[in-house]
Amino acid sequence: MTQPIISLSGVTKRYPGGREALTGVSFQIEPGEFVFLTGRSGAGKSTLFRLIAAIERPSSGSVLVAGQNVGSLSARGVPFLRRNLGLVFQDQKLLFDRSVFDNVMLPLLVTGQPYRDSARRARAALDKVGLLDRERANPVALSGGEQQRLCIARAVVNRPSILIADEPTSNLDAEYADIIMGMFRSFNQVGVTVLIATHDRHSLEQGRVVALDHGRVAA
Repeated sequence: MTQPIISLSGVTKRYPGGREALTGVSFQIEPGEFVFLTGRSGAGKSTLFRLIAAIERPSSGSVLVAGQNVGSLSARGVPFLRRNLGLVFQDQKLLFDRSVFDNVMLPLLVTGQPYRDSARRARAALDKVGLLDRERANPVALSGGEQQRLCIARAVVNRPSILIADEPTSNLDAEYADIIMGMFRSFNQVGVTVLIATHDRHSLEQGRVVALDHGRVAA
């Protein structure tokens, strides 16, 4: 029997002032699954992603990622956890003072990868998302959809086993949204576990859905 690659058990996240963003959340994701996380704005989706990525820690309960208890990781252990995670943030966090190529290179250089190998992997990731011919461009010169593809290239350059995206199609038209979702599905087809927060009802027909309502699992 395979071990879940992500497992949340009784997870509560409470902020100063007593506001609970998550309350008793429990669910599991198996290796290679494609899962959609849904819920209205403020339902707790972004908080849940931050807990999985060890950006924040749960107030109670456990978050296990690839068998590691994220809430008890040391500061030294967090970078090793994130090597298995590809993160596509809603606010993108692109570096507009660096080229497209340099944005994708950064995660590899931060972890001490050799430059030549990093350059090869960065160009392979850009090729997968159709941006290899724009590697010298500044991100500000890209369209919104191209910037989102750049974020995906940066997220997958480390060859993560888990890919997490927070509303990756929220500001895109329907055609470009389909392109972006197709990219996530292609990574899933080669074994990457994918977890996406989305309001796109069309996409929800293509995977398992976990719905959050006011910080609790609704369905």
